[in-house]
Amino acid sequence: MTDSSAQSVGGVLSADIAVPQHERVVEFYSRVLGTGDTPLWRHDLMNNLGIPIIGVGERVAAYDHLPLQWMPHIQVSDVAASAARALEQGGHELMHHKDERGQSEWAVLGDPNGAAFGIIPAVPSEAVPQSGDSSSDSAEGAGRISWLDLTVPDAVATRDFYQSVVGWSAREMEMEDADGRYADYVLSTGDGSAAAGVCHARGANQELPLVWLIYLPVGDLAESLRRVGEGGGEVVRSGGSDGESAYVVIRDPVGAYLALMPG
Repeated sequence: MTDSSAQSVGGVLSADIAVPQHERVVEFYSRVLGTGDTPLWRHDLMNNLGIPIIGVGERVAAYDHLPLQWMPHIQVSDVAASAARALEQGGHELMHHKDERGQSEWAVLGDPNGAAFGIIPAVPSEAVPQSGDSSSDSAEGAGRISWLDLTVPDAVATRDFYQSVVGWSAREMEMEDADGRYADYVLSTGDGSAAAGVCHARGANQELPLVWLIYLPVGDLAESLRRVGEGGGEVVRSGGSDGESAYVVIRDPVGAYLALMPG
């Protein structure tokens, strides 16, 4: 399983969303994510080590202007500088929190496509919440954000935007559809770990929404998908090979998108 959560520039620490019908949505995710003999996620949506990775907040008046999207929190070297570069390159600022001295602490931005994301200072490993069970086997079997990707009409411009704003590096991933060959992009953190993908809206990806899709592992993908339908959500598309689903994009009961994958 890919881990996008490196404690370095470009690492994805967590993600959150502010939703209407808050209680219904929390119950939806607690059921959908809580599958398998040893669930990777707890009923309160922390992972099974008790570490907060995803958050579902109530859509109060202060959050009414935020798009109904899961927003990854991406680590950057300088929040103020990244926010300024986003504005210079056609993005927009949704929220920008500063301390009493006027120093930037975090921001929520929108890219030129309308995809929303948060930026936070790069977090040293000693500052990341730890569970009492820190064995590698336990950590490997814990819920986390395994991947991010974003599908857009112009992947080249979007790649350049995030390289400038976040500090990601990029490498090409060769693709082909009925119209010919092209390249999507894998974006990597400061320490070289692959963290996200930016894809052209072509081929199998052309119907995907213009939002950052967070990929969450579950213990039993088939059971999770059954609970998606039972809870008022919808399966949007599956991706994989040889008849096996490597991931499934879903829409939750209030219209937000994300992807599930086997844990």
